[in-house]
Amino acid sequence: MINIDDIIAANGRIKTKPHKVLQTPLEKSLALSALYGVNIFLKLENLQLTGSFKLRGATNKIASLNTDKQQNGIITASSGNHGLGVAMAASLMGIQADIYVPENVSTTKLDAIKQLGANAILVDGDSYLAETIARAQSETSGKAYISPYNDEAVICGQASVGVEIMAQNPHIDAIFVAVGGGGLIGGIGTYAKSIKPEVEIVACWPDMAKSFYHALEEGKIYDVEEGATLSDGTAGGVEHDAITLEICQKIIDLKILVSEDEIATAMRLIAESDRHIIEGSAGVAVAGALQAIKAEPQKYKNKNIAIVVCGRNISFEKFMSVVAN
Repeated sequence: MINIDDIIAANGRIKTKPHKVLQTPLEKSLALSALYGVNIFLKLENLQLTGSFKLRGATNKIASLNTDKQQNGIITASSGNHGLGVAMAASLMGIQADIYVPENVSTTKLDAIKQLGANAILVDGDSYLAETIARAQSETSGKAYISPYNDEAVICGQASVGVEIMAQNPHIDAIFVAVGGGGLIGGIGTYAKSIKPEVEIVACWPDMAKSFYHALEEGKIYDVEEGATLSDGTAGGVEHDAITLEICQKIIDLKILVSEDEIATAMRLIAESDRHIIEGSAGVAVAGALQAIKAEPQKYKNKNIAIVVCGRNISFEKFMSVVAN
């Protein structure tokens, strides 16, 4: 399991020079709070430097490597946001990064990865295949592999979101998080429950892409066919030896599935209520929170809930097509 001291150390490490990870705001959404009778706080990771929380885990992992491994270069696989985080962290430390991305990667994310100086290699398949190929290349080349979620240092970096939330509002009663490989929610939940054991950790998935949801339901990771989803950042299979399974089994209190229509509605709602452009994976967490509140209004009435708005990296054209429908 993840060590709390390691999380605290990671939170400090990633915010010192040359690293540039920001403490993002935890802002109360006045409009949504009034609408639903719940104190709704948005953890605005969309305002992070790369537009996503992924910079945190990437920075902590790369900074933890010894000098020889850093100089040898690094390899990772990503649907976009993790790749962006690795590219920026590597650039700041003068390290060469090779990033394998699935064929359906957002062009916005792909262009940004290239602009940060990383080598982007397109894979004819999904995120899981990109991870498999990247790991094989890592073993062949001797370059360090930076997992998007299956790594303790990465998870500790992501957990810094939880460190900030609990410091910014110690009275938070529930935290809603979109789930891909489980690193973000695993880190947040581990830290938050160490501070406030009764805090509810809620995992949210798109109904079209719920590989890790099935893994948690069955207690083991196996291949699941997925469909197209607005939440490309959480889509794709999970490595069969992922350490996040055990972590998430211990800290997740509630699991929620949301439809594509609910995701789109949530993205539109945040644009209207709080003037933020958010990507599909962030919409998943918002949609999950609203679904939970509507299903059990008395449970959440006047409670303090935090929604992790995990990223903003969606093309403007795609965003407009989503919110216009």
